[in-house]
Amino acid sequence: MQSLSFSEGVLPGRAVVKIAGPEAQGFLHNLLTADIERLQPGDAAYAALLSPQGKMLFEFFVLNDGTGFFLDCAGSQKADLLKRLGFYRLRAKIAISEAGDMEVGVAPREPKQGLRYADPRTPQIGWRMIVRESSLPAAVGYDAARIALGLADSDADLGSGSFFPHEANLDQLGGVSLTKGCYVGQEVVSRMEHRGTARSRILPVSFDGAAPAKGSDIKAGEKVIGTVLSSAGPDALALIRIDRLAEAAEPLVAEGMAVVVRKPDWVRYAVKA
Repeated sequence: MQSLSFSEGVLPGRAVVKIAGPEAQGFLHNLLTADIERLQPGDAAYAALLSPQGKMLFEFFVLNDGTGFFLDCAGSQKADLLKRLGFYRLRAKIAISEAGDMEVGVAPREPKQGLRYADPRTPQIGWRMIVRESSLPAAVGYDAARIALGLADSDADLGSGSFFPHEANLDQLGGVSLTKGCYVGQEVVSRMEHRGTARSRILPVSFDGAAPAKGSDIKAGEKVIGTVLSSAGPDALALIRIDRLAEAAEPLVAEGMAVVVRKPDWVRYAVKA
């Protein structure tokens, strides 16, 4: 497993969106997968905006700073996210804007600057912060840390419209509320939860050499049980069919290398060792 140490710094691939106004909290709460109404100033949530069919279009962090809400999102998806939020705005008394002078940073321990908050997914990945542009160098080692912990990235792993929240483990990482009222895609999420139909999950895997390229098949004999996603050295994330993994009677192999599927501490479902 890769070392979980990484340096405090900026994640260049992230961007910040600001949503303010008297109806901002209700607007987000009725739209996103997480419980936004519980957020007090200084609190943050991990959340997603789904399609009506229940697929994740965007996943991000939502921070209540006391004056409104900052969304820490993928920079590559910022324009589409702004457009989608505008589509759902209707007559809501809110202002949606790009916070172009702000950047997203990470730190292994509580930082001393910016709007900082503990990563709501797991304390093992440290802190996040929203800081003024050019106030920090780029973070080093963060991707290796998140991959070792089994945490998917918007760009490197998830994209838009490819995964259900359960497949990306949002139900395990506090990104889905199963008790709040309706939101876009809620019926699909609820059905997957109560029927236990999430057969595929993103999990960390380790190889006996440098991980193969993204998209490589992981097999047990001739049966494909997973697909490699992002990687760092011998560690990678993979979309694993956990039902096929449980039934596998032969060693797992990808591109001729042995594969070990690991179960992170935060996972509550069964994973065959």
